Amino acid sequence: MTTAIPTEHIEQVALISWFDLQYPVLRGRLAAIPNGGARRKAVAGKLKAEGVRKGYPDLQLLMPRGGYHGLIIELKRVKGGRVEPEQADWLEWLAGQGYMAVVCKGADEARETIKRYLGEEA
Repeated sequence: MTTAIPTEHIEQVALISWFDLQYPVLRGRLAAIPNGGARRKAVAGKLKAEGVRKGYPDLQLLMPRGGYHGLIIELKRVKGGRVEPEQADWLEWLAGQGYMAVVCKGADEARETIKRYLGEEA
């Protein structure tokens, strides 16, 4: 019997829920960027005009730690997700600007990354 691989959406919802419970003082500070998902053409056009950018990473915690300006996470499924060229470009650029910009495969990996970033033992 095989277990279904959770979608990126399910992984991200679980991660946000965990973060808000784990760090009540920081509740709501790990923020999502609404770049993904299917949209009607008119909505996509409005969002693009408002500044939504292709490939921008999924999550950000704009809190300096360990010499970084903040933590930026591109969240992927545990299996099957791939980093698109635009995503790689954003991650590289953000890292060059002083952010810890990483790809995490699944909520578990993202949790461990957040714990390390905030100075906890993983």
